[in-house]
Amino acid sequence: MISASVTETVQFYHLDPMNVVWHGNYVQFFENARCALLDQIDYNYPQMDASGYVWPVVDMRVKYVRPCTFGQNITITATLREYENRLKIDYLVSDSKTGEKLTKGFTIQVAVEKSSGEMLYRSPNFFIEKMEALV
Repeated sequence: MISASVTETVQFYHLDPMNVVWHGNYVQFFENARCALLDQIDYNYPQMDASGYVWPVVDMRVKYVRPCTFGQNITITATLREYENRLKIDYLVSDSKTGEKLTKGFTIQVAVEKSSGEMLYRSPNFFIEKMEALV
């Protein structure tokens, strides 16, 4: 499957009172990696909008394995696992130097027709064809 990675340095504003990355900031880390992945397949949010579909996140899971700390360089990798009926994207946050797994998770997005607000139970045909040409 297709993957993309981004790197970040943990900043002071990412931390909670216990001096580790606040759990809610992982959502932003995932989003940054997801956008890199969507750019790679040329179907990021502007292209989604132009295609007449929106793809809301309908489910998200995060498993915290080890904490991220101030100044730590981390790599966030997003991997597209499913695309036929929904977008399922897996995420892995790891230490950039050691490769140690820090956090993992996934999101699920579904296609919704902008004009009607109707959720599709299958990804649009043009998107499936686009993905099959890439994989």
